Amino acid sequence: MDLIVIIIFFLFFIGIGFYFSQSNLNSKDYYTASGSIPWPVAMFSIVATETSVLTFISIPSLSYRSDWWFLQLAIGYIIGRVLVSAFLLPKYFSNNIVSIYEVIGNYFGRPVQKLSSIIFLVTRLFADGIRFLATAIIFNILTGWGIVPSVFLIGVITLIYSYLGGIRSILWIDSIQFFVYLLGGIISIYYISQNLPSGAILKTFGSSINTIFHFEGSILRDSNLLINGIIGGTFLSFASHGADYMMVQRSLSCSNLSAARKAMIGSGIFVFIQFSIFLLLGSLLTEYFKMQNFESLGVSLDYVDSNWNVLKDREFPLFINYFLDPGIRGILLVGVLSAAMSTISSSINSLSSSTVRDLLNIKDDIKLSKTISIFWAFALIFIASFFDESNNLLLITGLRIASFTYGILLSLFLLSLLKIKPKDIYIIFGSLCGIISVFIMQSNDISWTWFILVSTFVTMTISISLSLIFDYKR
Repeated sequence: MDLIVIIIFFLFFIGIGFYFSQSNLNSKDYYTASGSIPWPVAMFSIVATETSVLTFISIPSLSYRSDWWFLQLAIGYIIGRVLVSAFLLPKYFSNNIVSIYEVIGNYFGRPVQKLSSIIFLVTRLFADGIRFLATAIIFNILTGWGIVPSVFLIGVITLIYSYLGGIRSILWIDSIQFFVYLLGGIISIYYISQNLPSGAILKTFGSSINTIFHFEGSILRDSNLLINGIIGGTFLSFASHGADYMMVQRSLSCSNLSAARKAMIGSGIFVFIQFSIFLLLGSLLTEYFKMQNFESLGVSLDYVDSNWNVLKDREFPLFINYFLDPGIRGILLVGVLSAAMSTISSSINSLSSSTVRDLLNIKDDIKLSKTISIFWAFALIFIASFFDESNNLLLITGLRIASFTYGILLSLFLLSLLKIKPKDIYIIFGSLCGIISVFIMQSNDISWTWFILVSTFVTMTISISLSLIFDYKR
């Protein structure tokens, strides 16, 4: 039954790809849908794209083991998107561009545009490749299909509809996938509530709200401190949704700046709602699992340790696999796939676009665009297949890579916004210093919520200072 549900959804997604395949007449259609996407669709696509399977699985795990402090970040996410809408989106729409790094090229020149594109490509390849691997690990645990077969199945299905329909099919499918995995969370909450004492949801929700804000702790080291959550969420969202082409691409598919702003800010609100739902799910699982005897259920050691304690990030998968009925479990499996495929499809299209527009400087060649999409799809499949879950250092690096690069990308856009134009060599040196600053902070256990802010500040300060020192003397 579960397999039938998965196959139906796969065929449905491919069908949407075929439906939109006739709409792609040129590269601009393929990469931006020529501004024809309704803003609610773009908004839900933004949320789906930034929601990897790590979010789908790890947010419930966070509240299961801790509390709801993560909503502090979500507040910062909304603030960051307001900043993007106020300062960066107007610049993108006024320049009539396809890739946002064309703005960098128009201001600094082609070398810096290529640098920005390469930083983006490396970031997306490794970050999304590792997220892809994480998806396969979870999917293998739930189905037993094997990691490599799971990678190829998910990757090839995603490639088919991405290749056929371009950004139109991706955005519409993203929106559907958003509701699929959100429905999975709501179904799980409903199921658990039917097996807990009356009023358990309201009681759990009420007590959990009191754990959102944290006012005590080290401002440098505790990521769950209120000011750290707000600052970290703000600058992460400002950088990811303002300087990462994969996220901005969704806004560029809207018809005008006003619609793009609605999609951008609205996505922050829906992320807050989404986090609340999955945090509530994790808190309810805490109560639900207290009533279960895992040993008598024969729960696999993929989910529990030798003392029958649930392993980190295995709480929700354990619930899906052992406590849901066939069919319903299939919907949840599709939810896991949806959280993954929305990110992978978006990555394929944006990687292709940045390659064609920024690196190759080709304005319109739809056949080449589709060919390069295939290349990047298999590059992601290779990353996810070649490495395995035992490579802990690689996993950590892949998931944190954005912390090293987002500060550089954001600083370049801010410099162009401020009409400051250091020489290329100064920008490159400043960028290296920005990366080094993140390494220093990590080695000294500084909270990750400061990484992007500090990296941006260091990159801009060094670049501007070198320009003032050496160019002034001349």
